[in-house]
Amino acid sequence: MRLPFFLAKRFVAGETFADAVPKAKELNSKGLKLTLDLLGENIKDRKTTDKTTQAYCDLLDGIREQELDASISIKLTMLGLDIDKEYCRDNLDKLLEKAKERDLFVRIDMEGSDYTQMTFDLYYDALEKWGKKVGIVIQAYLHRTRDDIDELIERQANVRICKGAYKEPSNIALQNMADIRTAFKEYTTRLIEAANYPRIATHDDILIEWIRSHVRENNVPKQRFEFQMLYGLRQNTCEFLAQKGYPVRIYMPFGTEWLPYYSRRLRERKENVWFILTTMFKK
Repeated sequence: MRLPFFLAKRFVAGETFADAVPKAKELNSKGLKLTLDLLGENIKDRKTTDKTTQAYCDLLDGIREQELDASISIKLTMLGLDIDKEYCRDNLDKLLEKAKERDLFVRIDMEGSDYTQMTFDLYYDALEKWGKKVGIVIQAYLHRTRDDIDELIERQANVRICKGAYKEPSNIALQNMADIRTAFKEYTTRLIEAANYPRIATHDDILIEWIRSHVRENNVPKQRFEFQMLYGLRQNTCEFLAQKGYPVRIYMPFGTEWLPYYSRRLRERKENVWFILTTMFKK
């Protein structure tokens, strides 16, 4: 367990919101927006779920009180999706009511493929009820994304696109990195053309340079979309892109559940280990 512990200390902003605040303010001062994420997933009991839902609401209060330029990201399995879908919906509504009160934004993370359809179902219901206060994540490597992206664009959803981090079988997801990059480019092009301010999440130099070339060659304004990267990775790149006029947001996790989170990710895909080991040395 030594390796995840070492890695997590770099990639987690602290064990509490109070720990994360000074780092958040420093990044904000450099023109970087933030998405705060309370670590954890797959809660199985209602008592812990209720506490977690309240913790998310408290986080929204804290962001506003600390005057941070930040939103939050949530996993529906933290709000009770493994317990009962309607119970999860009620907790999501409670959280989005607080987000509306605080004039803040909530991003619903996409988890493994077992949860994909349920996540879309709950997101579309929330979108209809709460509108611009809630967004979703799509994963370029999933075969179903080709169809999902059409509906997301039609509904003018707030979309964050990433490659995809979970280990999925070949009948569900692309396996080859070249194929994943091709899909990512295709879907990103469609989002930039038709979606409402897409968020493009990648640390891949090939994709970053392709995006910059694509928008330049097609006269797409830099303010038309947003780059997103993980806390602890490529901060110099984030600052460089911000200085060049691109909106940039850093995904900043915090909390006491960093060990199961990172050890699970490292077990799921060998590519995650290689990604961290190579990317952490890039600026």
